[in-house]
Amino acid sequence: MKLRPKSLTTYYVRTDYVYMNITLSIDRSVISEARRRAKTLGTSINQLVREFLEQFAGKTDPRHDVEEFLRLSRESHGNSHGWNFNREELHHR
Repeated sequence: MKLRPKSLTTYYVRTDYVYMNITLSIDRSVISEARRRAKTLGTSINQLVREFLEQFAGKTDPRHDVEEFLRLSRESHGNSHGWNFNREELHHR
């Protein structure tokens, strides 16, 4: 007796993303400081602006983000074993 595999149905899902480029007029000193701060955060100005506009447009809910942060904080089992932040170590470059 030969076993036959069950019939498989394949579905294909296609998601298209459309990105738009925008031009902003921002003072040079503001951009310089924003680049410096974004680098400190390990991100880019582009990503920061994208996230701000997503929140502003209602794509993400800041309250949900806060609730998720608080939930993760409560569930965290982290232990620094007595280690404390040192200002010089934090700002060492």
